[in-house]
Amino acid sequence: MNDNTNDAGNPVLTFEGKKYLINDLSSDIKESIKGLQIAETQLKMHEDTLKLLTISRNTLANQLREKLKNVE
Repeated sequence: MNDNTNDAGNPVLTFEGKKYLINDLSSDIKESIKGLQIAETQLKMHEDTLKLLTISRNTLANQLREKLKNVE
């Protein structure tokens, strides 16, 4: 899904290779577009959270590794 704007200022939705003038779509379809945009935003946020957790886990594992070097 990709939103663009044409010359007349009417936003354009590009979906599965087709273009649609958003202002010409029903309110039900506009709500579906809005829901999809929210879902995409949430996915990106959670992907970033997973990246941060992975970095944190790796840092903690490295710290534990260093501390265990001195344990017999």
